[in-house]
Parts: sequence; structure tokens; C-alpha cells
Amino acid sequence: MKRLTVAFGGLLMASMIAPSAHALDLFGCNQGCDSGCTTACDLSGCDGGCDSGCDSCALGCGMGSCLGELSPLKWIKPSDRCFDDFISPMIDFVHFEDPRNVTELRPIFVSHQFPSTLQPSGISAGGSLQLFALQFRIALTDRLSLIAVKDGYVIDNVDGTLGGILASGWADVTAGLKYNLIRNTKTGSLLSGGFTYEIPLGTERTGQAVGDGEFHFFATGGQRLLDGNAHVLSSFGWQLPVDQSVQSTTVHWNNHLDVKLTDSLYLFTENSWWHWTQDASVGAELGVSGQDLLNLSATNVAGNDLVTQNVGAKYKPRRNFEAGLAYEFPLTDFKDVIKDRVMIDMIFRY
Repeated sequence: MKRLTVAFGGLLMASMIAPSAHALDLFGCNQGCDSGCTTACDLSGCDGGCDSGCDSCALGCGMGSCLGELSPLKWIKPSDRCFDDFISPMIDFVHFEDPRNVTELRPIFVSHQFPSTLQPSGISAGGSLQLFALQFRIALTDRLSLIAVKDGYVIDNVDGTLGGILASGWADVTAGLKYNLIRNTKTGSLLSGGFTYEIPLGTERTGQAVGDGEFHFFATGGQRLLDGNAHVLSSFGWQLPVDQSVQSTTVHWNNHLDVKLTDSLYLFTENSWWHWTQDASVGAELGVSGQDLLNLSATNVAGNDLVTQNVGAKYKPRRNFEAGLAYEFPLTDFKDVIKDRVMIDMIFRY
């Protein structure tokens, strides 16, 4: 446990090296933007005043004096300030993308529990694995952002036959682009689309570096409700392996609902639906594919459906920081490789 704490602490220290919004306030970037970019202004219908005020500071300042003081970083744009009342989703964290255009660092810790037996193959499993990861997103323009959604180190504590197959090691690296298609500050509506590519750089014994990687094409949207006191997010994606002979193909649909209890505390629940459309043609009859953590070459998963649900809370005391805790569990009889899961994240946003 001490090892895990030290490792996660290291990730947090790394993320704090990045320039925070508080630090950039010293250059006068965020002063005066808060007053011009409020949820109340958006919802009252004064889109011109609020939107222009928000953009002129949050986006324009990034191109001017603020990042001008940090010349190596002047190509990084600040996060969209007009949707600061939203929080980021947590379920299926590799694929469920926030529809906003943001610049952020996101340390993640996941403790994933395996069922004692993997059905329908009857392979013995049990135990757990832990993942320490660090996502980042960089707004390149007011609409386009670079996203890196999968990386990190996996610690293997899996039991049974599956434990003999897996070992601790590095996760693959996944990165891509996201483009904001619809951004309506008056109605609080967002829609973005994009793609990522999973680069097979991880450790093979960790269920990584399978085939030639895979693409993920997605659309993700959000809507403000109840004057900013509730929000819904939804995304749909398609995972397409480059070498479909050794990896299965899936589609997935994720949904998020949150309610704001206080100025800084949110409660939320999310669900995730996975549907396997095509088997790998080379591999084993495992009956499971590995969900969002592992890449298992399974030849008998086509037609499987997995639905998981989570419940959680997020603490967001200011616009440039949020921390979340979520507990996830399967709803379907088919569980793939999940018994349950606990996830913790922190977001440091510029």
C-alpha cells in the first residue's frame, strides 16, 4: 500500500508542475473573466455579452499577454470558461470524452476487481489490478484539442489461471484529436467529435501491445439543466482494431447525470454499454475481451453485451480543480472481466 501511495503522489506532483489557473492569475488572465462569464448570463439569453466576454478573456488572453509571459507555452489555449459549471465523466474513462474544449492534467487511480470465474469459459480469476495513469488534454484553438487518454502503469494482483497469464507492466498509449462542433452558451448545449489511436507500446504480459493498435471514433455531447444545477452527458464510440484478426471490435454508449448539491459538491451516476460486434480470428476462446483495461485476443465474444453502472461524487471548489470518487459495478449477467471497480481522479485545469 505504501508503494501505491508513493506512486500516486508522484503523479500528483508531476501534474502540479503544469501552470495552474491560479498561477496564471498573476499575469492578469483570469481577473475580470469570471464576472463576464457566468451561468446566469448564459441562461438569461444574453449570448452576445457573455459569450464575447468569456471568449475575449479565456481564449484571447491565452494568445496575448498571459501566455506571452510563458513563451514556450503560448500555443496552449485556456479551457472554455463558459461551461465551468459542468464536471467531467468518470465511467469508461478511456473512451467517455468530455465534450468541452479544455486544457488539463488528470491523474487517475483505478482498483479493478475480477470475478472469481470468467464466464462462459470457466477460467479461474479473482483478485485485482491497480492502474496509475495521467491523462492530458490541450486546447490548440477555441474548437480543436489534443487528447491523451490512456497510459500509465498496471500492478497485477490477479488470481487463478488469468493471474498466470497477466503480469505488472506498462499500459498502451492512446492519443488523438477532438473538435467542438456545437457550442451554444445560450442553451448550454455541446457536441464534439474526434478520434484516438492506441499505440501498442505497452507490456504484452499486461494485456497490452496487441496487434497494430486500434482506432476509436467518437461523438460526445452535453446539456445544462435546471439553471446549471444538473447536467447530462452522452457519448457513442466505435473501436476499430488495425489488425482485426487479433483484436475484437466493439461499439459503446456512455451516459452521465449529475446534480449540484452545493457550490462545490456534485453527486452523479453513469452507465456504460459495451457491445462486441466481431471476434478476433486468432486467439483463444476466452469468452471475455478485457473491457477498457486489457486487450485479450478472444475468438468467441461477438454478440456479447456488458452494461455497468457507477455512483459517485465530485468536489469542485473552483473552476480549475475537481476531484472525484466513483464505484462501478455490472448490471448484466455477462460481466466480461469486472466484478466491481473503484476510481479516483483529480483534474488540474488551465
